[in-house]
Amino acid sequence: QVQLVESGGGLVQPGGSLRLSCAASGFTFSNYRMSWYRQAPGKERELVAGISSGGSSTNYADSVKGRFTVSRDNAKNTLLLQMNSLKPEDTAVYYCSARVSGRNYWGQGTQVTVSS
Repeated sequence: QVQLVESGGGLVQPGGSLRLSCAASGFTFSNYRMSWYRQAPGKERELVAGISSGGSSTNYADSVKGRFTVSRDNAKNTLLLQMNSLKPEDTAVYYCSARVSGRNYWGQGTQVTVSS
């Protein structure tokens, strides 16, 4: 079955960096577009970044452009999100997501807290 497991979250000061990882299994990772979403308390889940199956095409929410970089390692079935210049408003639970056979799959999420 499809499994997505995020890691790398934590507490960081404003201006700091974190690198999130998502380990994927149960499907042919290299065939599918992947995405990162986040959900802050009291807010709807929002798309942060997406990457094409081969990694050549990416897209970002306006709020993270220039600060976050999405990438993937298809040999290791891993999705990455490098987050730099973090702001308090980036505080949220971050999820990786894949749409496989018409169904959306989500990981359990990893908490990112940006605070001094």
